[in-house]
Amino acid sequence: MGAGRLYVTVAAGGFRRYATYRAATAAGVFTNTVFGVILVYTYLALWDEKPHLGGYDQAQAVTYVWLGQCLYATLAIQGGGAEKDLMDRIRTGEIAVDLYRPADLQLWWLASDLGRSLFQLLGRGVIPFAFGALFFPMALPVGAGPWLACLVALLLAMVVSFAIRYLAALSVFWLLDGMGVSQAVMIAGVFFSGIVLPLNAFPGAFGDLVQVLPWAAQIQMPADVLMGEIDPWRAFAFQAAWALVLLAAGRLLQSAATRRVVVQGG
Repeated sequence: MGAGRLYVTVAAGGFRRYATYRAATAAGVFTNTVFGVILVYTYLALWDEKPHLGGYDQAQAVTYVWLGQCLYATLAIQGGGAEKDLMDRIRTGEIAVDLYRPADLQLWWLASDLGRSLFQLLGRGVIPFAFGALFFPMALPVGAGPWLACLVALLLAMVVSFAIRYLAALSVFWLLDGMGVSQAVMIAGVFFSGIVLPLNAFPGAFGDLVQVLPWAAQIQMPADVLMGEIDPWRAFAFQAAWALVLLAAGRLLQSAATRRVVVQGG
């Protein structure tokens, strides 16, 4: 099996794995829809008091809410993607099996996580977004170009999200337990991704800072691309740069972690 075909197969396996959890998917759709409605009315009240907050009008703010709910599980904003399984395998020593596979460790887990992300986008993300478009005024583009550009931004967001969580997972080689790291990933993901409030609404120098951190590539960039608030190529360059930096950092940390492996769990 060629390398490309191998990783496509791994991605397909990740997609099928999450597709089996139908009840959890239905519960997730319901939860994201309910939270979307709550956030929309919160945003509408906020934008009544602060019109054009962050440069958005109310329709754009509503669009941002529903895109965020669409991407919440897709990008594993609070964790719970491939990094959870990887942490468990490092802790139990099963990572030794992964290291013996004739495949690249980072690419294997990236492919698996992309399969998971694609299922979550289609299975859990589309319905809340469609619900929002049906019942609330949203700033959606008419032509196909912005939608295609948004899909590219989403793919890059998936890679950046994985790269952040992969770094967190590799820390378990030294910490031997991923609980604290998982909590840190959850807090950072919620605060810095913009899932609660658009990053361009943060004030002053702190607002400038959060918009150049890697988490900005997850929701803020796809949202701005979809709504025409940023040149797509500028967004792609920002996302691709962070993806390359984080994946390279993951490669270096992986090399350091596997140079001398002590297998846990006997």
